[in-house]
Amino acid sequence: MGINLQKGQRISLSKEAPGLTKLMCGLGWDVAKRAGGGLFGAFSNTQDCDLDASVLCLNQDGKLREITNVIYYGNLAHKSGAITHLGDNLTGAGSGDDEQIIVDLSRLPREINKLIFTVNIFQCVARKQDFSQVQNAFVRLVNTSNNQELAKYNLSGSEYQGMTGMVMAEIYNHNNEWKMAAIGNGVKANGLEELVRAYA
Repeated sequence: MGINLQKGQRISLSKEAPGLTKLMCGLGWDVAKRAGGGLFGAFSNTQDCDLDASVLCLNQDGKLREITNVIYYGNLAHKSGAITHLGDNLTGAGSGDDEQIIVDLSRLPREINKLIFTVNIFQCVARKQDFSQVQNAFVRLVNTSNNQELAKYNLSGSEYQGMTGMVMAEIYNHNNEWKMAAIGNGVKANGLEELVRAYA
């Protein structure tokens, strides 16, 4: 069993899994059940939330220097081959991970010092959706060499009313040691572009 992280908590991946090079970041969520029912309740904004997981690759100054350093459903692999997004889940249906991202730390370019894992709601304004309609959201890291879960962070939905984007977690290099921090910061962002702009 991995470590269950609390918001703001940090762990050393290098200490938890000595020699770690390749890991899988899994993100999952469920769409909250709607209150009410009946004939008309069944038609009130019942469409699924389409959450999109992304990775922002930052330099030592915490800046995003190239658009190719954003890995998302429209750019599924980093040019270095170090990060691969395994595809977009449009509904959050099913159990377990809804989206998975593979990271090979050994192949990351030296100038990339931090990976920010974000989730945003696709077409949130048009669909009038926010994270209060999402429950059981989590991010977890798995050592792919032995399939061992290293850490998991579960988000509570109550504090994210009105939020349409989320900075879930970050993996960063400090003194040649890879660490993970549970962030869980909600943001009001109309799409990935606004999230990205904060790091430009």
